[in-house]
Amino acid sequence: MADEQGGPSLNPTLDDWLHAREETRRHLRSAVTPVDAAWVQRLSDLLETERSWQDQYTDLIALGIQDGRFPPSNR
Repeated sequence: MADEQGGPSLNPTLDDWLHAREETRRHLRSAVTPVDAAWVQRLSDLLETERSWQDQYTDLIALGIQDGRFPPSNR
């Protein structure tokens, strides 16, 4: 499903990302030290997937920008 401006809908991805963040918060609140190694691996995999998704999406957005480069963040 596309958003109103013709691009891909970000809602499913955003919902998954927010859910993963909340799951991480819950786990860290209840975790004992050291944190479970399998859980740390899942988090590492999730973060790498997110980083890859961000890179790919940034490249796609840049295709529609006049100079072909994604603008730098203002943060």
